[in-house]
Formats: sequence, C-alpha cells, structure tokens
Amino acid sequence: MEIRHLRYFLAVAEEKNFTRAAQRLFIAQPPLSRQIQQLEEELGVPLFEKGSRPLRLTEAGKFFQAHAQNMLEKMADMKTMTQRVGKIGETLSIGYVASTLYGLLPEIVRRFRERHKGVHITFHEMTTMEQMRGLKDGSIDVGFGRVVLEDPFIRRILLREERLIVALPIGHPLTAPERPIRLIELLPENLIVYPQSPRPSFADQVLAAFSARSLRPEHVMEVRELHIAIGMVAAGQGVSIVPDSLQGMRRSDVLYREIEDMHAVSPILFNMRLMDRSEELRNILQTIYDIYDARGIAHVKEEL
Repeated sequence: MEIRHLRYFLAVAEEKNFTRAAQRLFIAQPPLSRQIQQLEEELGVPLFEKGSRPLRLTEAGKFFQAHAQNMLEKMADMKTMTQRVGKIGETLSIGYVASTLYGLLPEIVRRFRERHKGVHITFHEMTTMEQMRGLKDGSIDVGFGRVVLEDPFIRRILLREERLIVALPIGHPLTAPERPIRLIELLPENLIVYPQSPRPSFADQVLAAFSARSLRPEHVMEVRELHIAIGMVAAGQGVSIVPDSLQGMRRSDVLYREIEDMHAVSPILFNMRLMDRSEELRNILQTIYDIYDARGIAHVKEEL
C-alpha cells in the first residue's frame, strides 16, 4: 500500500464517482479504477458497494476512509514539523498563555537572550490548544501552557505545579481578616472563570478543583480572557481563581488570598514537538531549571 492509494481512494470516496475523482486527480479513469481494485485486493475486502450509483462505501470502506484521512493529515504534519525543526537555529518562536507572563517567563527569555545572543525570539499569545496546532504547523517551536492535551506528535514536560489563589474585590468580607480561604466558602459567590473558548481550558481546571471536592459553585460567569476576569473582580462583579503568579498584576482594587484546600494547583507545561531535540530547546529548558534552582522552586527535571 502506497500513499497514492490513500489519495486516490479518498478522492473517489469524496466525489462518489470515478470520473469526477479522476478529473480531480488529473489522471485517466481506467488507471484510477485499477489502483482502487489493487487496494481492495491487498486489503481483502471491498471498499465500495458494487453497482451503487452514486458510489457508496461499505462498512470497511467507511472505516478505511477515517483512518486514511487521519494518516495523510499526520504525514502533512510530519513534513511541516520537520521543515520547521531545521530552521530553529535561526529563530525560536514561543507560544504562551497570558498568565505565564506574570510568572517567570519574562525572566526565562531575558536570561536565554543573554546566553544565546544569536537566536532571534518571537512571542505568540496562544491557548494551550492553539499551541498544539502551532507546534504542528510550524508557527511556534515551544509552548508554555497549563492544560494537559493528548497529541501523538506533542511532548509535554511538567515544569512545576503553581498554587491557585483567589482574587477578590477590595472590601469583600472574605478579605478580612487576612487568612487562607476554603473553596466551600466561595460557593455562594459569582465565580468568574476564563477563557470561554476553546475548551478544555484553565476554566475547566478551576471548576474541576470544586468538583474534586464534590462542590458546585452556585453562579459561574465565563469571560474571554484573564484581564477581563480581573477587571470584573475589581468592579465587584464576583471573585476569580487565578494562578499565584497573578499577584504580580498589582491593582489597588483587587486583593489576593491563598486557598486552604490541598492540591489546588495549576500545572505549567513546556510543550514541544515529539522527538525534537534541537540545541535551542535544550538550552531554554536548562535556563528554566537554572532559574528554578536559584529561586528554590520545586520542579521535576526532565531531559530532551
């Protein structure tokens, strides 16, 4: 079985007609029919119902269509990723979720620039899901995300787990006296979560923290992004659960309190293409570990 067999089969399956498929592929119809016949003989099952007009797929044909399409998409991803890996020495494109800018990401990039002056760095704000696509289409080389997403082409390295805190409007009853807050105390509040889409997202992590304790917030408001959530908190429209690094977003009208519940954390993930062992990626990962070690931040060290 060759790649052309998959392309030919998919064209016939989509067009439901050999003549139109042949025109689409810029080949004559008889060779196309022979290729499909050879494919069916190799598989040992018919892929199209004999005599059907328009052509209809058999159950085996429907199964093969789904997997053939998936295989061609994976091959296209592989081509794009390989081409991008060959250019990493010239530039390093970084995708990031907005909240990481309030943590150590700026220091990481600054330190990396000092050590490796010849590498041009570009930044792209992306959700974790967008980072998955960006790694495969070559628009980024590494991503800093928070949501665990499964993809056979992507490798995740857990850098650390950042504790979650509560953002409250100034004057809120839970701000005085200053003390850790339990999630159960937030149930009557209007809980502001972000982002609205795409899902899964950080919003799902926050809601999962309640669900894991058999708790359900009474009122949930979804907003597009982090800045809107904090702005709504400042306006007294509710409370929000955010990563601890958000305390760096200083506002006189928002106060932050720790969460008393154990394991209320959000992971910081280093996303990269599977099997990409480029020197620049190893260097930025080492820079991260050096900063964590200097600051005494607990982390699990993984090598590329």
